[in-house]
Amino acid sequence: MDVRVTSRDMGPRTVVTVEGEIDVSSADHLRDELARLLDRDRADLVIDLRGVTFMDSTGLGLLVGTLKKVRLAGGQLQLVIDSERLLKVFRITALLQVFTVHDTVEAALAD
Repeated sequence: MDVRVTSRDMGPRTVVTVEGEIDVSSADHLRDELARLLDRDRADLVIDLRGVTFMDSTGLGLLVGTLKKVRLAGGQLQLVIDSERLLKVFRITALLQVFTVHDTVEAALAD
């Protein structure tokens, strides 16, 4: 399955909804969408990963690279993850210490 990416502006923030698998063959689509948002000065991002069924190291690297770009632009990046399997990947790689993670979009928008 490929990755599907949609985004919607919610005031000063943009919610990016990701569904499917983020791996070496599909990551470019997500990378392009995130770069497009940053080019439009949309640097306060909430990336909703609740629809992600698989993520490999390419996906993790893409998120880390995006976080760096967002911070350089003076923005904030938050993740929404409700899958224990995906949270485990972030826990094992110590990325839970790097990212702000919420279990709902509403919680991320309220932060």
